[in-house]
Amino acid sequence: MRSYLDFEKPVAELETKVEELRALADGGEGVSIGEELTKLEAKAAKALADLYAGLTPWQKIQVARHPQRPHFSDYVQQLVAEFTPLAGDRHFGEDAAIVGGFGRFRGEPICVIGQEKGSDTASRLRHNFGMARPEGYRKAVRLMELADRFGLPVVSLVDTAGAFPGIDAEERGQAEAIARSIDVSLALGVPNVAVVVGEGGSGGAIAIAAANKVLMLEHAVYTVASPEASASILWRDAARAQDAATSMKITAQDLLKFGIIDLIVTEPPGGAHRDPQAAIGAVGEALAKELSGLANFSREQLVQSRTEKFLAMGRKPEEKR
Repeated sequence: MRSYLDFEKPVAELETKVEELRALADGGEGVSIGEELTKLEAKAAKALADLYAGLTPWQKIQVARHPQRPHFSDYVQQLVAEFTPLAGDRHFGEDAAIVGGFGRFRGEPICVIGQEKGSDTASRLRHNFGMARPEGYRKAVRLMELADRFGLPVVSLVDTAGAFPGIDAEERGQAEAIARSIDVSLALGVPNVAVVVGEGGSGGAIAIAAANKVLMLEHAVYTVASPEASASILWRDAARAQDAATSMKITAQDLLKFGIIDLIVTEPPGGAHRDPQAAIGAVGEALAKELSGLANFSREQLVQSRTEKFLAMGRKPEEKR
């Protein structure tokens, strides 16, 4: 059953009427409503397109967090054949918030890593809502180093509100684990491409997103801290999250303009949650193109281009190296 966000109420009302008319038509009431149904469907589609063409940053946050949005497991199931997950960090234990392993993307072997939020209560608890502890990032490091050793490209699918902020995570070196993961990502001698498919939150996201190419879905967000946390820090009032979201420039459109990301992947009308297969297919096409473009780079060229990309962020043209 489709779940509507608060700002989608006008569209929800139109689509409810469409479903009612379809039910009448299927019921064979003897009333010709085909023309009226067609007009109403067109009106609902236009309302949806117009609404999503002008989403505010706060509305994009809600879309990025939509419970029916495709998650890591959905992308792997549709895009990666023969996927074999690996578990454990070889230091402490297994963290289900980050899932990773090896498989074949369009016939070519790859390493794929990403956060899994879960799709129901049980899986969300098991995956800790995609918020990883240090062992999750150390597992990511282990996988990236394996991929580097065997010359396999790395694909990261980013979808997390941030790294887990619990005391146990801090005790086990959360900050060091994230920093180490970033360091390994930047030093890889193989192509790596990251895609922000939902939320790209704080260090929990950048830990696996320091890539040669960073892509974002059209209605995804990528931010140093959640708007709620930022509002609490800046104004001591989490209720001002909408103001924070607008000020922080967290949308794909803003980040492309600032050179933080390299490409926006267009979502189906109404967001990825309305047509997950189409959204996943679009990500697959974008990944294939970016990986193909990086295939002929040498190890030195890959490291250099990645380094220059991140050093250039936030610099004026005359300051860039």
